[in-house]
This record gives sequence, C-alpha cells and structure tokens, in this order.
Amino acid sequence: MADQKLLPGDVHRHDPPALTPAAEAPAPALALAESPARRRLSGGRLLRRAVTNSTAILLLLAAWEVLPRLGVVDPVFVPPLSENLVAWYDLLVGGQLPEHLEASLARSLSGFGLAIVLAIPLGLLIGWYKPVADFLTPLLELFRNTSAVALLPVFTLILGIGETTKVTFVLYACAWPILLNTISGVKTVEPLLIKSARSMGLGPVRLFQKVILPAAVPTIFTGVRLAGAYSILVLLFAEMVGAKAGLGYLILDTQSSFRIPDMYAGIITISVLGLLFNLLLVGVERRFSTWRTT
Repeated sequence: MADQKLLPGDVHRHDPPALTPAAEAPAPALALAESPARRRLSGGRLLRRAVTNSTAILLLLAAWEVLPRLGVVDPVFVPPLSENLVAWYDLLVGGQLPEHLEASLARSLSGFGLAIVLAIPLGLLIGWYKPVADFLTPLLELFRNTSAVALLPVFTLILGIGETTKVTFVLYACAWPILLNTISGVKTVEPLLIKSARSMGLGPVRLFQKVILPAAVPTIFTGVRLAGAYSILVLLFAEMVGAKAGLGYLILDTQSSFRIPDMYAGIITISVLGLLFNLLLVGVERRFSTWRTT
C-alpha cells in the first residue's frame, strides 16, 4: 500500500483538502454582500435624522398655513404662508429682493469680517499676556455691558447716516462675542498641556502656536458663530435709520405701507440667510477643528 502509485486526481488521506475559489476568498465576497446593506442602513439613519430634525419646522410651517385660513389668527396681520411665499417670489422676480439682499450682505459681511480681523488678535493678546489683560479688562467690562442698539444714536451723530455708520455698528456688535470667547479660550487651556509643552522645551512662541491656539479654536469659533448671527440681527436696526436699501429697510417700508405679505417675505429672507450663514460657519469650524474627537 505504501508503494501504491497515486493516479492523477487521487487524494492522499493525509493531504489537506484543496481550496476552491469560493473557499479561498470568502471575506471579499462577504464584504461585497454586506456593502449594499450597510449603505442602506446608513442612508436610513440619515433620513430618520433629517426627518426628526425638521419635524418642528414642518409643524410650524403647517400651522402658519392652516391657522390663518381657519380664522384662529387674523389673516390680515398674519397671512398664510403660501401668500407670503408668493409675495417673496414676486419681489425676487421684480428685482427688489436681490437689491435689498445685496445691500444687507455687503454691510453685514464687511462688519463681520472686520470684527474677526480685529477681535481675534486682540483676544489672543489679552488672554495670553497678563499685563495687557490687567490694563484693558476694566475698559472691556465697561463697554461689554453697553448694548450696541443703545449706541446706535451715538454712531449716527458721530459718523452720519451713511454706510460707515452701519458697518461700524455691525463691527461693534460682532466684536464682543468674538473677543470674549477668544479670551476665554486662551485662559481655559488645560494647564497640564502647557506644563507638558514647556517641559519638552517649547518656547513662548512655539507654545502659543502649537498648544494654546489649537486648544482655543473651538471656543473662538463659538464666538464667531454668535457674531455671525449678530451681524444680521443688529443690521436691521441700522437699516431702519436713514437707509434706502437693505432687508431692514424693506421690512420697515412694507410695514408702514401695510404690505404685510412683502414684510413677511423680508423676514423669511432674513431667517433663511441666518440659517445658511450659521451652516457655513459650522462647516468652517469643522474644517479647522479636525483634530478634535467627534
């Protein structure tokens, strides 16, 4: 038996069984089979999340449409949503809405951009250098509790009723959340991180660049997002004083002439603009905070 010659195709009882192609690569086949299921599961989760997040808004919009038609609220002062959307479309096609939107965006973005350029470096300086903080903190405490709206007449008296007043007004309102959050972000960095960096021989400049600034980024962006909302809200007040264009002027003009659907069209535009602006800032924050664990 030991000398028995094996014919082609015969398998010795001690030989391992031959692997078939299916047995050789079960993992890729399983992965290919599971991949569509995983994609469907992920898509289902995203859909459920989108429905959950938008339910309250959809209910509000439905109530806005139904309640005026049922007479629960006066349709003269609160027209149904569909009428307001028709008015919005007419303003868009007529060119009035783009004109007012362009004017408001130019003022808002100018003041907001200047606030970022000025407030973040100043906040980093105050938060990092104690002598500067001791010198400026009393002045900051005085002005941080003064409402920007209360100072609008002062800006108007000093700068007039032109574009400079409106941009400066937005700058003043946006600077405070950015400045205060930047100071807080620098001062609340984990002390152990600073000690560890210093023990590794990092100098003040490298320490600030590699440890302090990255750790303060989330808090800084919180202030930037708050300032983004303020840049649109406070602009409405400025555009109601001596302006001939802008969403604030549009709302005031349509309210005084009793064009209520047009007034709500301006309000809807401001709400959507603020939402899109916030989403943009959230995306930028994620881009600059990729080092954080989500």
